[in-house]
Amino acid sequence: MTHRRPTSSADSEEKFGFQSGSDFTFEEFQKYADEFKQEYFGMKTSDEISICEIKNHIKTWEPSVEEIEGEYWRIVIGPADEVEVDYGADLDTATFGSGFVKLSSSDGNKQDPYGVSCWNLNNLPRLPGSVISFEEDDISGVVVPWLYVGMCFSSFCWHVEDHFLYSLNYMHFGEPKVWYGVPGGEAVKLEESMRKNLPKLFEEQPDLLHELVTQLSPSVLKAEGVSVYRAVQKSGEFVLTLPRAYHSGFNCGFNCAEAVNVAPVDWLPHGQCAVELYRDQHRKTSISHDKLLLKAAKEAIRQLWMNVLNCRSGKGEYRWLNTCGKDGVLTSAIKTRVKMEVAAWEANVPLKSKKMDKDYDSNDRECFSCFYDLHLSAVSCQCTPDRFACLNHTNLLCSCGMDRKITFFRYSMEELNTLVAALEGDLAAVCCWVQDHLGLVCQSGSLKHSKMDSCKSTEFSGLAIDANHVSVFGGIQNQCHDLQKPAGFQQEKGIQDNCLNLNIEDPPCSSRIKEEHGKDRMFLDHRPLQKTDSPFRMSSECSSSLSLYCSGNLVSPSRNQASNSGLACNTTKKLFGVDIGNLAKHSNGQVGQMVMASGQSDASSRPMSGHQVEPLDYGMVMIDKRWFNNQAIFPKGFRSRVTFYNIQDPTAWCFYVSEVLDAGPLGPLFKVTLEQVPDVSFTHTSPMSCWDSVRDKVNEEIENLQGIGKCGVPNFLPPDSVNGLEMFGFLSPQIVQVILVRPRMFLLKVGNF
Repeated sequence: MTHRRPTSSADSEEKFGFQSGSDFTFEEFQKYADEFKQEYFGMKTSDEISICEIKNHIKTWEPSVEEIEGEYWRIVIGPADEVEVDYGADLDTATFGSGFVKLSSSDGNKQDPYGVSCWNLNNLPRLPGSVISFEEDDISGVVVPWLYVGMCFSSFCWHVEDHFLYSLNYMHFGEPKVWYGVPGGEAVKLEESMRKNLPKLFEEQPDLLHELVTQLSPSVLKAEGVSVYRAVQKSGEFVLTLPRAYHSGFNCGFNCAEAVNVAPVDWLPHGQCAVELYRDQHRKTSISHDKLLLKAAKEAIRQLWMNVLNCRSGKGEYRWLNTCGKDGVLTSAIKTRVKMEVAAWEANVPLKSKKMDKDYDSNDRECFSCFYDLHLSAVSCQCTPDRFACLNHTNLLCSCGMDRKITFFRYSMEELNTLVAALEGDLAAVCCWVQDHLGLVCQSGSLKHSKMDSCKSTEFSGLAIDANHVSVFGGIQNQCHDLQKPAGFQQEKGIQDNCLNLNIEDPPCSSRIKEEHGKDRMFLDHRPLQKTDSPFRMSSECSSSLSLYCSGNLVSPSRNQASNSGLACNTTKKLFGVDIGNLAKHSNGQVGQMVMASGQSDASSRPMSGHQVEPLDYGMVMIDKRWFNNQAIFPKGFRSRVTFYNIQDPTAWCFYVSEVLDAGPLGPLFKVTLEQVPDVSFTHTSPMSCWDSVRDKVNEEIENLQGIGKCGVPNFLPPDSVNGLEMFGFLSPQIVQVILVRPRMFLLKVGNF
């Protein structure tokens, strides 16, 4: 887009109430303006001033601002008088030049204080922290300043800035400019007063308020209860207008001013209000609010992530951090927009959907009906593929059935929920977002214990809607739900297809099931297991065994394995160093289970400390190599609780909640939270590192308490005193049993490993 204000019915050669003026050079217009004022007020011209007056420095009479103001309103209100003036308004500085220094990309003098000044209107819109700094196009009047060359009585009528943006006006030189302003909170009251006092004009031109052609006396507005404020701008002064603050005014003589828009982050709710109002009024937009909002959110998350990595450069580019957190302005704006999108999606559930491709952004698309910007989502139909509607006007697109229409979306609901969670401060969500959408890499050593600056750690938002899951067994839907929830419970999160549901019964065992889909092959049959380099292996008196391997084949355990299966057979059932030989006899249904000692001698199975691990949520097994290793399986959404020394007071014990989070392409993230103080948490890419951090923090507090001579302080905890796998419960026989008792449900696809 290249124009600030979109084309409307009034943007013709003769605008309602205005006519196109003559062409002037700058010098010609100055001479014309001076002569008009001198003649109108009976002022002496330069030729009429006597030599005596010049020698004695006698100041010739000139009308005051108040006198010009009184005459101006007499002309506006009076029905008989007609005075014609010209105004050089909305002059693009890209064409006519700016009054401020403008540094080009090839300009080597970057040290020019005026060229790099924040008050330079050429720099202001794109300053760090301005939302429209993310606008790629040089939109005239929004990002590119406009010039205003005025003369006496030339006016700018009551109006608000496009999209309710802030504006900054600077008077380069010349005679004063009188401003009138109304607070943004009284904008509706002003509009009602205008319609009440100018009914005939609004009958002729219903969109009168949008055309900058209507002037109404401040005294009339005050009588209607509207608050009106006045300011006189002189040469070298700035005037700032606020979001949705109506303003008007006039010039007292020849002058030259320059103005541009700017959008601090607190503009976002006003901008959202503007585009919704434009939608109701079927008005075209000048900028894509959704595009700017999402770009600001991406930058904020990038800064959150760089802050986690301690990559501060000291140059102040981390200003977006202050907009995040649960109550942050940017977070609130994103939440509001996501809720609106969720509501619109729910109203269009029957429609097929498709992710936007690169070609979609080749053009700026808007709703054919209300002109709403379609950056986030759009609807099209097979009958008119080049015509688009917003989700609110799907039914108006055409008369075709819903089966012929398709919805395009930029981000899925799950992605938008991750975005909200990341802005709220959830480190796992931040990690997921930067990996998926910013191309940044999450490293295990970079995840710090300390919470992010300016934002608190929080759980994922509950705004998610269900995703459709395609079953690998024909048309049967994969109903994955939590173990703690009853069957049929509506899932809060979208579940990936490649997961093991821990909460459904074993299906009837058939002799052989085989299904092929192109390159993906899945098998379920009864035959002896072959020796493989399986990352998972369970053996027990040759009665049953499980092997998952990389070929993409799925083999169920045989009830009568041959002795030449290649797997060692003995009388002890062990998995990951845990004795599970008599799990059925020991399992009594209790929630809290004691971690049992292991007979395995490898480093991963240190002597158990006897901490009680209470499983809260068994989650679901993800059939992906990132979600297991040769020591344990890490179910997505797994949560457990255990007691340990309180990091805030090691003389006491308290509960800690351990959980496995989904970091997207990075696989699992492990988080340990102090139950009584949720803001205190430790997040790492391994459970060992999580609990090592807890132990280190406890030792720090022990050292502090011993230093002040407090009694009852425990000794320092040695490095081998805590095993993260044990503390999560991944070596608990009862928990392992729940995870692996139904091996026939493992379904693999080629390429997952």
